[in-house]
Amino acid sequence: MKAAKKLSPTLTAAQRVLRIEASAVESLIARLDERFERAVEILLACRGRVVVSGIGKSGLIGRKIAATLASTGTPSVFLHAAEALHGDLGMLVRKDVLLAVSASGETEELVALLERVKRLGIPLLALTGNPRSTLALASDVALDVSVREEACSLNLAPTASTAASLAMGDALALALFERRGLGEEDFAALHPAGRLGSKLRRIESLMHAGEALPRVGPKASIPEVIYEISRKRLGLTAVTTDSNLLLGIITDGDLRRLMERRRKDTLDLTAADCMSKNPVTLPRQELAASALRLMEERKITSVLVVDKERRLEGVVHLHDLWTLQLF
Repeated sequence: MKAAKKLSPTLTAAQRVLRIEASAVESLIARLDERFERAVEILLACRGRVVVSGIGKSGLIGRKIAATLASTGTPSVFLHAAEALHGDLGMLVRKDVLLAVSASGETEELVALLERVKRLGIPLLALTGNPRSTLALASDVALDVSVREEACSLNLAPTASTAASLAMGDALALALFERRGLGEEDFAALHPAGRLGSKLRRIESLMHAGEALPRVGPKASIPEVIYEISRKRLGLTAVTTDSNLLLGIITDGDLRRLMERRRKDTLDLTAADCMSKNPVTLPRQELAASALRLMEERKITSVLVVDKERRLEGVVHLHDLWTLQLF
């Protein structure tokens, strides 16, 4: 039997760091109790913004927590504790909630904010590694994010402690997100740009509509059908009633196959004679990513967009989705 390959010092050190940080985060689960629920209730009741504050490494974690809160539907900003004492204290106003992040709970700049917090009468929440600290004792709710050891070999550099604070901040943000009952549509509205925004984009913002939408009546001749397909450059035309109810679809591929079969009398037919009566359709609220998946599964290049009464509203082409870089 082969002996296990010995890891290099580099990989051994990396594994040690990850084990310690994973253990630090996992230990938080047992600490989730009524204090966490009370913190969520305070944040839900906030009529202003959640102002997250910290300094040093805790400040960097605070920035991320503020960003996560904002991106999941809770208005939030970051206030650097040192800058607050040098002119930025006006960012903190009545109706806000202050969420302070400090491993020691004795950070001088954060402790100095307590007077302002009490004067405004706003709730104070703390993420701290010292439940008996000045900050913790002054808080309405203090969540314990202490760790047994840092992942640093000297047990000095903030590593496991920052991982624990970040994880607890994520837990707060996402618990709030679920309590607010927000869904995909809300998340899409909060992330309109970038790759994430593209995946959550609705097809109503991409569809060809109005004059750009190819359509003919059921009595349209084949030359009229060909002209509409060529003029709108989408490789298809919808067939609708005068009241815009969808009857079917004709693609350029349908026309080629029809001409191969019939040859002589093709041009004597009408749109109703050669349309496909059950085209693939989607509502305008469907996600772009879902539309792309459907096209790939059905091996089609376009989907018609209809309302609840099956009235035609638009058409989405595969090329429109490719431009979003959804892959």
